[in-house]
Amino acid sequence: MELPGSSFTLRPWRWEDAEPLLFHADNPRVAANLGDLFPSPYTLADAHEWLRARAADIPPYAMFAIDVDGNAVGGIGVILNEGPKRIAAELGYWIGETYWGRGIGSEAVRLVRDYAFETFALRRIEARVYPWNPKSVQVLKKNGFVFETRLRNIQLKGGVPVDMLLYAVVR
Repeated sequence: MELPGSSFTLRPWRWEDAEPLLFHADNPRVAANLGDLFPSPYTLADAHEWLRARAADIPPYAMFAIDVDGNAVGGIGVILNEGPKRIAAELGYWIGETYWGRGIGSEAVRLVRDYAFETFALRRIEARVYPWNPKSVQVLKKNGFVFETRLRNIQLKGGVPVDMLLYAVVR
């Protein structure tokens, strides 16, 4: 299963993505905009752990590598809810700094938004973004996500409670 973009492809993760994953993920500027579960520094062992978990994924896929010229340069996917909340999911994404500002994030979000609505019969996709990440807010707004609320002290970042902004798109 692949989702083609104009300058990239969204595809399932592969074991050979370990080295490019390490290269792009081991960047404090990338980690600054991701939750504390995203390791920083990012090691080859972290890459292998992520890829082992993705090896267990079966279609339909919810997590994709962002592939540019045969190399994984980031990731995007939805975390699906279960039970009564199964009509909603949370979107997450990141791109290696080398590829920032090229429109890849916006297009990838559009592709996954549309794919997730169709494939998983979702009614809602939400995304949480740190207030200090206006570029991600711009990506979400460009794809129809609407600001819903500021989640005060919702999680720890570097051991400090921080706010997140909640955006969502509904169908």
